[in-house]
Amino acid sequence: MATSHADDLAAMRQRLEQLAGDLDVAGKRDRLDELQQLAGEPGLWDDVERAREVTTELSRVEGELARVDRLNERMDDLEVLDELAQEEDDASSASEVAAGLEAIRTELDRLDVITLLSGEYDAADAIVSVHAGEGGVDAMDWAHKLQRMYLRWAENRGYDTEVFDQSYGEEAGLKSTTFEVRGPDAYGFLNVEHGVHRLVRISPFDSQARRQTSFALVDVVPVLPELEGEIEIPEEELRFDVYRSSGPGGQSVNTTDSAVRVTHLPTGLVASCQNEKSQHQNKAVALRVIKAKLAELERQKRAEHLDDIRGGVQNVGFGSQIRSYVLHPYQMVKDLRSDFETGNVDNVLDGDLDDLIEAELRHRVRVAAEAETPPG
Repeated sequence: MATSHADDLAAMRQRLEQLAGDLDVAGKRDRLDELQQLAGEPGLWDDVERAREVTTELSRVEGELARVDRLNERMDDLEVLDELAQEEDDASSASEVAAGLEAIRTELDRLDVITLLSGEYDAADAIVSVHAGEGGVDAMDWAHKLQRMYLRWAENRGYDTEVFDQSYGEEAGLKSTTFEVRGPDAYGFLNVEHGVHRLVRISPFDSQARRQTSFALVDVVPVLPELEGEIEIPEEELRFDVYRSSGPGGQSVNTTDSAVRVTHLPTGLVASCQNEKSQHQNKAVALRVIKAKLAELERQKRAEHLDDIRGGVQNVGFGSQIRSYVLHPYQMVKDLRSDFETGNVDNVLDGDLDDLIEAELRHRVRVAAEAETPPG
């Protein structure tokens, strides 16, 4: 007799219903109707910023609901297939049901992670900056590897990315880079990456093949169009520097001085852009990054965290790291906050970050719950 999966299917259905409640799927369906009406208004694009907010939220809500709907449809199909397998004593169909259940279990695990995102701006896009720290040319190479890691992670999730600025090292790697990640809950996932990342390996730049420890700072802020629009920066608080865009080794990639660096003088925040074709476009993008960072600063309202947000953080070295990546004498990635570790270093550096991100999100929930629990 073919194995029945009716009990597993019922348990899976119950879990999906629970997650749908946790994610407020019913409320999102009501919100979808509202957004579709707004998107259909003739004058929507008279206010480009407002139109972008509506269409971005519409896309996000549609994506979340489609994900739940697809899981429900797959559950329906598996329930029918399981009944047929029992009626016809078809072991092959029963095996197909088992495989389908495993795939749905994985999807439910991923959906469960989304319920951990309770921050006010977790649904927002993210601006990520990576700055080389202690370690010389190895640190610059490490910053470059981290940029690739995050871009690959975003690509694997179907997110859009745009690199705004890259400051290349004289020998190799990047002194700093800034890029945007656009997709549902991008900031919610990536903000756990904020901090110092430590790499231990045999240096490819050392003729004696000695072990080298290097560091890089990852800075993550949310893109908040509504707050950016409220932020007016007096012209005298800004310094604009125009320079020629360049690639590795100083090779010119532009024949005009179109790259723009903007410094907010009161805070020392800096943003650069050399990705666009014109100086005007680069200036606009750099200003948007500055406003996003100022919005984050305003949101936190804690002056003591300024050094964690600005690009010029001083202590990017020993004792300040949130995660270690060891390539020699053994292979291990360990997050020092959640204590999660994995030996699949190559996979992590190739963008497989979901387990590390999930572990830290769950760690944050545990810490918050313990803080709210009265002693005794």
